[in-house]
Amino acid sequence: MTSNLRFGFILLAVVGVIVWMSTFIVHERQLAIKFKLGEIVQADYTPGIYFQIPIINNVRKFDSRILTMDTPSERFLTVEKKNVIVNSFAKWRIVDPKLFYTSTGGDERRAIARMAAIINDELKGKIASKTMREVISGERATIMQEVTDKAAVKIEDLGIALIDLRVKKVELPDNVSINVYRRMATERQTVAKEFRSRGEEQAKQIRANADRQREEILAEAYRKAEQIRGEGDAEAARTYADSYNQDPEFYSFYRSLRAYEQSFGNGEDMILLSPDSDFFKFFKDSE
Repeated sequence: MTSNLRFGFILLAVVGVIVWMSTFIVHERQLAIKFKLGEIVQADYTPGIYFQIPIINNVRKFDSRILTMDTPSERFLTVEKKNVIVNSFAKWRIVDPKLFYTSTGGDERRAIARMAAIINDELKGKIASKTMREVISGERATIMQEVTDKAAVKIEDLGIALIDLRVKKVELPDNVSINVYRRMATERQTVAKEFRSRGEEQAKQIRANADRQREEILAEAYRKAEQIRGEGDAEAARTYADSYNQDPEFYSFYRSLRAYEQSFGNGEDMILLSPDSDFFKFFKDSE
């Protein structure tokens, strides 16, 4: 009984191993190729469980998810024959496992190396037709889109779809960077000087306009003041004349007192006049 049980376990284990070797699972994130004695017999598997003949068949699986390729920094020449250092990355995935295997041997590192070479060639040609300013700022997105479209066509021959291509950074060599920064500083200084000149010119115009308006306002105020003063003097003269006509003698006496007060009010003033002068007529004849 013990021997039969042991034999049963052994038989069950052998059957399990044979079943395990005869089946394979393709997950949702995988692509698979089945070989028969080294020759591809099927490469269009959908997710599920499949059978194979042990030893005669073998299966290679590949990741079907979107993968990232970081390319090393490369030096390119612009249309002005100036160097720029570009660092980029690409998003890609395997879409045709059979073509991928036949073109790269199923080696992702080989596939990445070939993709990097294709992308660098396209970047080199595109950047060579652009200025440094366009590469660094103005048309970077357009450049990368054109490179992506052209590189994607060539990369299709590897059984790979190029999803996206982006630039992480664009740098200048150290010696070029220093010259660019100096030129940028000079340009900024020129622009700042132009703005200052415009500001000073406008300030002068504003000040001249303000001075002109001030003079006009002062002149108008002086004119009105003189007019009012003249009218007041005329009114005072009429008032004095009317008062004088009412009592000429008293008016003459009042004016003499005012003259005495203004002439001798300081206490230290001295004036030489003839005693017969009309100035002292009210002293000579008090009546």
